[in-house]
Amino acid sequence: MGVRPLLVSAAAAVVTLCAGCATFPEQPPQQKWQSTAALTPEAGPTPGLPEDPGGGSPDSGGGQQNSAEPVPPPDGCTDYNPAVIGTCLDTVFAVAALPGDPRNPVALVGERRTGRILKVQKDTKPVVVAKLAVNPAGDGGLTGLALSPSYSEDQLIFAYITTGSDNRLVRIAPGDKPKPVITGIPRGSTGNRGALAADHKGALLLATGDAGNASAATTESSLAGKVLRVDATGKAAEGNPHGERVIASGLHAPGGVCASVDGAMAWVTDQGAKEDLLYRLVPGRALTTPAWTWPDRPGVAGCIAWSNMVVVATSKAGNLQNLPLAPDGTFTGKPATTMTGEDGFGLLGGVDIVSDALAIGATVNKQGGKPVSSDDRAIVINRQNAGGGGID
Repeated sequence: MGVRPLLVSAAAAVVTLCAGCATFPEQPPQQKWQSTAALTPEAGPTPGLPEDPGGGSPDSGGGQQNSAEPVPPPDGCTDYNPAVIGTCLDTVFAVAALPGDPRNPVALVGERRTGRILKVQKDTKPVVVAKLAVNPAGDGGLTGLALSPSYSEDQLIFAYITTGSDNRLVRIAPGDKPKPVITGIPRGSTGNRGALAADHKGALLLATGDAGNASAATTESSLAGKVLRVDATGKAAEGNPHGERVIASGLHAPGGVCASVDGAMAWVTDQGAKEDLLYRLVPGRALTTPAWTWPDRPGVAGCIAWSNMVVVATSKAGNLQNLPLAPDGTFTGKPATTMTGEDGFGLLGGVDIVSDALAIGATVNKQGGKPVSSDDRAIVINRQNAGGGGID
């Protein structure tokens, strides 16, 4: 089974949030980097600059720019790459795609160190939606962002933040001050970063760090190093095992949590003590057996769960790791990497799924990278159709 290639495009689609309870198949066995693999996926092309909003044509060299004219370098906060929808941001590990016109994609992005939540869209100056008081020490700050499972009715935004005393989940209503939803999640000198996403089954998935205490991740009474599945009030979501908020334990420093649009599968990334890891989420089971590991530690960050591929952004290597996915949740070969070198945008942080073909991501070049004048940036990622054409 080959990897479907990833392209960057200036198109997006509306997220459809589904109601109901989450169910997940059994977790597959651990897989690692190997010198050979039974099935090696076809490598996807590096992102190009397609002329049409749907992506490159089959004859365009895998989506490379059809015009001979190179894209000019950024000029201040102006970025000429058509995939870029937001510029001059600061270290974005939190992204939430907004519903809207697919020809004019819009997203919320959260700056880890400033606590600002901004609305971004093409050719529009970012607009500050809210500013949260955060403490960015120990890799904390604003690290998770998600829309309410019933966003179309309540317009609520949820964020995972670090304060001076704890890590917590907060909600923001239009025109109102942020309100705490879950407080008292342990805070430490390290391990404060978390991740947040909709599970597309009517609930929120929250991954928490271990606050620098590895034993806390397996301590039942602690909310550190866990994955929680909760409703908009912070209570256990319907369908959770034993009616508990915690559905999995054993995390160290999660970088991203994601679910497929139909909610059938969910995943969480983790920067472990010795290697980076990707886990399949199985409610009620400890995170002891990774679905994939990276001994070279590329800095796994946000993730995208597409129907036949799991995509992991990396905040140190600065690329996308594209793992080809079989229907049973196992991987059919090594990851293919895209958005690398001159074809990439540098270090990558948060990503959020829009549809089974599109996602929105952001960069973290101001945290250890080589930022250009328009960094950090929000971008639209387009997975090309199997036949090579763009998304209509």
